[in-house]
Formats: sequence, structure tokens, C-alpha cells
Amino acid sequence: MLFDRPLVPAVLIQRYKRFLFDAVLEDGSAITGSCPNTGSMRGLTTPGSRIWLSEHDSTTRKYRHMLEMVEVGGTVVGINTGLPNRLAEEAIRAGQVGDLHLYSMLQREQKYGRNSRIDMLLTDPERGRAYVEVKNVHFSRASGLAEFPDSPTARGAKHLEELGDMVEAGHRGIMIYLIQRDDCATFRICDDLDPLYAQAFLRAMRRGVEAFAVKCRVSPQQIAPDGLIPMDEPACADL
Repeated sequence: MLFDRPLVPAVLIQRYKRFLFDAVLEDGSAITGSCPNTGSMRGLTTPGSRIWLSEHDSTTRKYRHMLEMVEVGGTVVGINTGLPNRLAEEAIRAGQVGDLHLYSMLQREQKYGRNSRIDMLLTDPERGRAYVEVKNVHFSRASGLAEFPDSPTARGAKHLEELGDMVEAGHRGIMIYLIQRDDCATFRICDDLDPLYAQAFLRAMRRGVEAFAVKCRVSPQQIAPDGLIPMDEPACADL
């Protein structure tokens, strides 16, 4: 995925209210912009961090600039939670996620489960249905290891339960963890920050849900899926 326009470098002053940030552009201008990530962004909001912004000219937008990437420890990390579905679809179509590219039809945002919408519904006359949920990952606190979630997510646990329901109904349930950074060689479920999600993940796996971790190449010019990385089993599997 190439960005439509070159990203603008800046320095982060602060991120606040979950959806706003202040920064200083290279010409010294102080700006306020929107943050397309309402999560905790743990480890990615340090004042003084180098960041990259997209620019938007629409008169309907309150803020011209939107936060897209943060540099941490020499690694550029994508933070826009509006991109993972698009990137996961690119990975599927490129044959990077198991056999999912063999399904003949892909539909986005379809209703299913308990008043939910699945990110992608794959269908095929021979293979049936595959329900695909995508989670954005950018958290890493140990070298080479990506983790999800970075804070408790009851909604995420609900999605795992619903995927398990789809499997028991005779379909496939797929969870894709889309990692918007390229310095990680393995992935794990973060059971110490959200033990309930880790337990829901294990229940889902035992019910037949499949999980894939997709790493991306990330730069201010583009974000591109770069294949699968191994997934470590949560420590709570031993409990």
C-alpha cells in the first residue's frame, strides 16, 4: 500500500484525548492533528518522538494533519487502525495467509454473530465460508517480539467467541493479527496485560479457530504485508 501523498515528518509534543495530538513540523510550525487510533498506543506516545503525518485538504475535516507513523528505537511503526483490514486483504490476495487466496469471493464488513460485523467473509462453492477478523498490532516491549493486546479488550474476546461459534456451525473462523512494524520475528498473545483475552484465545483455538500473524514492511513511503511469522502459545496455556 503506497501512500497517495508523501508523509510529512514532525516531532510529537503530546497525544491526548485518545484522538488528538500536538506536534512541531520541520519548519517550526506547531500544529494539532487527529489520531486514527483510540487505543492506548502503549510505548508509542513519548514526547519528542519522530512522527509522520498525512495531509488532507477536505473542507469537512477539522484537522489538516493525521498521525500515521511513530519512530521508536529506530523502527517506524504504523498506528492507523483504519489500515489493517486493507493490508490483510492485500496479504490474502498475495497468497501470504495460508490457502485463503483460493476463495473465489471476498466481501467486507458483513453482519454475523451477536450484532457484530466480520471484517471479511470469504466464500467459495467448494470451500464454503471463512469468517476473517483482523486485529491491529503495534506493541512490542521485547526485541523481536510483537504482542496483542496492549490493554484489556472485552470486545476482542467477544470476537474470538463468535469466531468459535462460526466454526461449530460448520464454517472456518480466522483471526489475522496484522503487525504494522517490521522489527518483529515472532508474535504472542499478551496474557499478562489481558489474561481474559488470552483465555478467550485459547478457547477459540481449541474450538478450531485458526490464527495467523502477518508482519509488514513499514516506511514513510508505504506499508506492505511481508508474510507470516510464528506465534508463541500464551503462557496461561500451562495454567
